Amino acid sequence: MSEKNIMYQALGKQWEELPPTLLAHYQTSVNTDVGVLDIEYPRAMQIFLNVLHLFGALLNRRGKMIPATVKKIMKGEIQYWERTLRFPDGETILFKSCWVYAGGNQLIEYVNPFLGLRMAVYVKENKLYYEGIHYVIQLGRIRLPLPEWLMLGHTTIVESELDATHFAMDFRLHHPLFGQVYRYAGEFETRKLTNCSGD
Repeated sequence: MSEKNIMYQALGKQWEELPPTLLAHYQTSVNTDVGVLDIEYPRAMQIFLNVLHLFGALLNRRGKMIPATVKKIMKGEIQYWERTLRFPDGETILFKSCWVYAGGNQLIEYVNPFLGLRMAVYVKENKLYYEGIHYVIQLGRIRLPLPEWLMLGHTTIVESELDATHFAMDFRLHHPLFGQVYRYAGEFETRKLTNCSGD
């Protein structure tokens, strides 16, 4: 296993506990997840999400069973994710981010050069769990923590194997005052791309 693999570094020995579909999902080689995604949030969040999306954060449109692809490319010590959603009316929405290893069982997902989310990961009963720790404001080499409650609240993600080739993911944001303010969940299959390189 290449030491560049961010999830491998964060999980350590628990990497071996991941089911095959999640091992494929987090492989270092260039690959794409293909599936469908449901996105839901209260109407009161729309304006706020529109602003966040301008800065590269989250998806700002609801939908059910939206066709989605997630391309992942490893370059050096950074993994780049590009999510593409195609809605029935023809609109296409992109959501890009990059991941870096942050020590221990933690990683940071940046949605732009200045804003990220530090999360801890662990495996329990063959499922992969993410727990948000705090948001990150990156100013050059200075990394400032920002409490989750000052933004959208606490992040949780659960990923689980469905069958030999498919996995499910469930992303939620829960604010201590307003409850669940955002969720997207879906089912995907990982396909390795053999005609390009990015390791």
